[in-house]
Amino acid sequence: MKYRWIFREFSDESTVQHLASFLHIPRGLAQVLAARGLDSDKSADRFLVPTLAELHDPFLMDGMELAVERIERAISKGELMWIHGDYDVDGTSSTALTLQFLREIGARVEYFIPDRQGDGYGLSHTSINQARNAGATLIITVDCGVTSVESIHLAKEYGIDTIVCDHHEPSETLPEAVAILDPLKPGCTYPFKYLAACGVCFKLAQALSIRRHQPDLALKYLDFVALASTADIVPLIGENRALVYFGLQVLNETPRAGFRGLLECADMQPGNLTTSSIVYGLAPRINAAGRVGDARRAVEMMTQTDEGAAFAIAQQLEQDNRKRRTFDEYTFAEAKQEADRLLKEKKRHSLVLHKPTWHAGVIGIVASRLVEKYHLPTVMLTTIDSHAKGSARSIKGFDIHSALKSCDRYLMEFGGHKHAAGLTLEEENIADLREAFDDYAKLHMSEEMLIPELLIDAEMRLNELSPGFFDVIKKFAPFGHKNPKPIFYSKSVVSANGVQVVGNNHLKFRALQSNFIIDAIGFNLGDKISLCTGGKPFTIAYTLEENTYNGTTTPQISIKDVRADV
Repeated sequence: MKYRWIFREFSDESTVQHLASFLHIPRGLAQVLAARGLDSDKSADRFLVPTLAELHDPFLMDGMELAVERIERAISKGELMWIHGDYDVDGTSSTALTLQFLREIGARVEYFIPDRQGDGYGLSHTSINQARNAGATLIITVDCGVTSVESIHLAKEYGIDTIVCDHHEPSETLPEAVAILDPLKPGCTYPFKYLAACGVCFKLAQALSIRRHQPDLALKYLDFVALASTADIVPLIGENRALVYFGLQVLNETPRAGFRGLLECADMQPGNLTTSSIVYGLAPRINAAGRVGDARRAVEMMTQTDEGAAFAIAQQLEQDNRKRRTFDEYTFAEAKQEADRLLKEKKRHSLVLHKPTWHAGVIGIVASRLVEKYHLPTVMLTTIDSHAKGSARSIKGFDIHSALKSCDRYLMEFGGHKHAAGLTLEEENIADLREAFDDYAKLHMSEEMLIPELLIDAEMRLNELSPGFFDVIKKFAPFGHKNPKPIFYSKSVVSANGVQVVGNNHLKFRALQSNFIIDAIGFNLGDKISLCTGGKPFTIAYTLEENTYNGTTTPQISIKDVRADV
């Protein structure tokens, strides 16, 4: 993969020097803050030391007063509430949080998680009819509902009220709910627009806690928010950063029984869990429940108070995740073959791929992998009940939701946001969708956008990478979307001991610059070995890591790209 190196700009050197002095941090890290717009004492200090004061008043969210009032009335009258969730990490975490919190404050609550293949996404008639048969009088949708106009109308006809907790883009017509909690809803003045659905559910729990004069009651549920916000790739800035920061504290210091078994299956220990632990360890196993089985198990596991019972479910999810990886590899190989065929036909700005036998549970993952490989917006489709259904994933700067909207004449339904979406259409319309989608992509993507960016924060001398530097950079966490690990670059580096290609095409060597040596690894960069050999100096872009082996932790750099010195 070729990269465009983009260098973040910072305001001026005096600001950088002032931040370094005020915060007692190395100049290079002060430049990172300034280049990311954190160039005042207050914003930089708040970034490095998040506080609960950054959580906004939940009653600023439009509809919150009505939602709290309706839930309190349901509790006082002993009404049965029905939570309708979703099958991914955000949906199951939202369900678990809302279920446990409402039960803690005395509510009668049941829940429904749709089957990915049988029910699909969103509030279904199946769920509404089950709620009606159970005697529920209030449905709370989590991670869905803002576009469920017809379904919520049906619930209303049955005499069932609905509260929507969602974070997706609303359609032009809003459903007839008692309250719609969604920061993206037109007219909602809530100051932070990028909450995960679980974040919205937390705000509801927070509002109920405040109303009950127990404002801290909801805080112990922040582990769910950290899990969901990281897995759903919402921006880890502003309020989300504080939610995830304190949620990780809960996960590390007082992990609930429902997570301990999962951590054990993932070979992880509470105490040093990070957003990477969620992305590579916890989230895939929770997602596996809905991808190749019943997602209700994820909710059952997360809400368990018995550690043995939780571990038994976690073991099932571990098996499901192994099965999911098998499906994933097989589907990726077939999808790659089809992508190569389409790209040989003509130059394309997008990929729309379909095979009736692809497993619905893995096409979203495979779409993301194809985006990484080809750097093109990608739609993956399979066939369910004679209809093509699938997932769409985008690249930076391309709004995939708007792209699908431009092709809605070929679609039965679609929904999502600018980075990812889901869709359903008749199989006979796939070829037309492929061309219409690509025509839109050609109009809205520059040639530059087809080359992925490497956004570099600052130049660094390797001898600046002291233990203290590593300690300070940890305060930049939690890392994630919109708050990535800082990428540094260093010129005139040579290999101190030759270069090896290890594992699956990874570069490994000891980087030397001005008599300072540090271990370096470059994943999937084996093809660039010629740039690093023969004693020639070269330039590297990298992030900082710590490698733990046999109980010993050593610093290393993770190389993102290599260039010949110029």
